[in-house]
Amino acid sequence: MDLQTLTVWIRTRHQHLRTRRDNGATSTELALITGALLVGAGLLVVAVRSKLMEKIGIINGG
Repeated sequence: MDLQTLTVWIRTRHQHLRTRRDNGATSTELALITGALLVGAGLLVVAVRSKLMEKIGIINGG
């Protein structure tokens, strides 16, 4: 997974959430956007962890 792509996607979703909240969106809409943000954050954690494990493997193997 590309860290930059995930980060940009999360920032976009966060801005969307703030805009919708300010415009008076329903709680269901806000919950869906928040759920998408949580999924994106989880994917970002997995991506960072895999990159770190890759780097640790290179250090240990070299």
